[in-house]
Amino acid sequence: MNSPNEPLPTFDEVLLCTPQTTAEQVELFLRRCLTPCSGGEKIYTMLYADELSYDVSCRAEELFQHLQHYNSTYRLVILCNCEREHSYIPSVFSQYKVHMIPQRPLAEIQGYLQHHYSVAQPSSSAASVFKDNMCVGIVSSKRAGVGK
Repeated sequence: MNSPNEPLPTFDEVLLCTPQTTAEQVELFLRRCLTPCSGGEKIYTMLYADELSYDVSCRAEELFQHLQHYNSTYRLVILCNCEREHSYIPSVFSQYKVHMIPQRPLAEIQGYLQHHYSVAQPSSSAASVFKDNMCVGIVSSKRAGVGK
């Protein structure tokens, strides 16, 4: 995010983990990250890795331990909820833990995202529905089942 022209992560650089994430999905992700010459300058990110099931977490750790010996220049970020720091993945990787505070002001982060998610000609785009012709929007409600 040093420059507004830097691209956002691509689909293969991010794994959004849930309790339903399979061991195969995690394995494919880790192989992309830790296999030499496959990643180049990419930074791979596992989001909410603390939500992985125990079995999937164990398999992920085993694979990580095996593959990291083949590539010493990998770039992997694992983001977890601080309220679940005693889950398997945060515990296993606790030696690498870094408490992060955003280094940029919120307005600058929002501007960067707006630059990448705004649609130039919204006339026939669904982006005209969202504020400032954005192609991404978040719809939420405190009530469940109201057609979000």
